[in-house]
Amino acid sequence: MPREDGERPLSEARLMEIVFPHHTNHLGTLFGGQGLALMDKAAFIAASRLARRTVVTARSERVNFLSPIRQGDLVEVVARVTRIGRSSMQVDVELIAESIHSGERRLCTTGRFHMIALDGQGRPTPVITEDRG
Repeated sequence: MPREDGERPLSEARLMEIVFPHHTNHLGTLFGGQGLALMDKAAFIAASRLARRTVVTARSERVNFLSPIRQGDLVEVVARVTRIGRSSMQVDVELIAESIHSGERRLCTTGRFHMIALDGQGRPTPVITEDRG
């Protein structure tokens, strides 16, 4: 997902995974909890790279399961920091499935995660970036 203002993401993380049988539900598709875990991990990496601080997930929202991801598919997880608050970062995440045989790609899941930067005592602290000092 591009930023709402059309600009480049402030930080981006990309992960790749393959869906093995132990990742699937009884229908042979990626278990929703596995997908959310991948999305949260990528959001954490994108936010951590930007803030260079400990970050935690405060909230996930707008998670839309658009298409199933099947056993044997490759999954690309793309997380982009799209907004920075005082101590928070909004991270938009996409799960894109790719057939390992045909190369066909499809957007399967989207979601938004809100991450909070913490200080050494575990309290919210300002996000400091090169652009913001």
